[in-house]
Amino acid sequence: MTPRSTVQNFEIDYVEMYVGNLDVAARGWVEEYGFTVAATDRTEDHRRTTLRQGPITLVLTEPTSDRHPGAAYLQTHGDGVADIALSTPDVAAAFEAAVKAGAESIREPGRHSDAEPHGPVVTATIGGFGDVVHTLVQRDGSAPAPSGNPGSDVDLLAIDHFAVCLDAGDLGPTVAFYERALGFRQIFEEHIVVGAQAMNSTVVQSASGAVTLTLIEPDRNADPGQIDDFLKDHQGAGIQHIAFNSADAVRAVQELSRRGVEFLKTPSTYYDMLGERIALETHALNELRSTNVLADEDHGGQMFQIFTASTHPRHTIFFEIIERQGAETFGSANIKALYEAVELERTGQSELGTSRR
Repeated sequence: MTPRSTVQNFEIDYVEMYVGNLDVAARGWVEEYGFTVAATDRTEDHRRTTLRQGPITLVLTEPTSDRHPGAAYLQTHGDGVADIALSTPDVAAAFEAAVKAGAESIREPGRHSDAEPHGPVVTATIGGFGDVVHTLVQRDGSAPAPSGNPGSDVDLLAIDHFAVCLDAGDLGPTVAFYERALGFRQIFEEHIVVGAQAMNSTVVQSASGAVTLTLIEPDRNADPGQIDDFLKDHQGAGIQHIAFNSADAVRAVQELSRRGVEFLKTPSTYYDMLGERIALETHALNELRSTNVLADEDHGGQMFQIFTASTHPRHTIFFEIIERQGAETFGSANIKALYEAVELERTGQSELGTSRR
């Protein structure tokens, strides 16, 4: 029996994205989001750039041969997240436990000195959801964990969570898979209604608390909506957005906006009622209104969130900035408001139910 600690101590090691144009993608992350190029490499079938900001590591891979798995991924999905790599103290034990619990074996454990962006480490790969995999990473004295750059003016602190769109009916089985195969636990559930559409969401988290997946499926009993659009345009399940932690969401949004990042707009009525709903402790109402940042709270404290506008040709993946001032979960009012902002962008409206002129 695999020790529980072996399969539960997961943290995010790096996130790999397949991209069709490496130079353009890397430049965007550097110029707009403040990442630093940490390494570049190329083989006969791909080019790759490793980017860092603080403890966050992004790996951008451009296939240069049809032999590379990224070629088929890009053909199906376009640019997107292909691998959420998870660090663990014992890859062999974690891999064995996951496969026994039903995970697909993509690559068995081994030392792959030329296959990882941070040098020789013990790795293995299992299937996750859709075409997204999890590379399990074990570092030892010969391969220390990569150290991040000291940060930038944007000051992104960590990856807070990944939002995953699933086909209707797949939410329950996917939650069960992560509980069974990787020792995750459920921490939050929500039924979100936006106009005539609706979605079901369950949040699962590693026992360490370092890896959080917000799993979302469309509600079959409601009208088709934005989650259905993602699944159609992405051609299957995948990452809808990555949320980055910030110590100051207002300042981060101001700096990102200055660098050229566009954010979704929040209906003005949201701020008219916000002061009646919660007593703001960190940011003034006018700061939130001017930056379109949303505010909510739970039993632990307050949170501030905002989505970026998608720049993907298929309008699939986008990003989120989130500041947690003690909040541990996801505020119900914020979740609804965030997806209402997505709906306004999707349908070209300035307010729900009001056409944009």
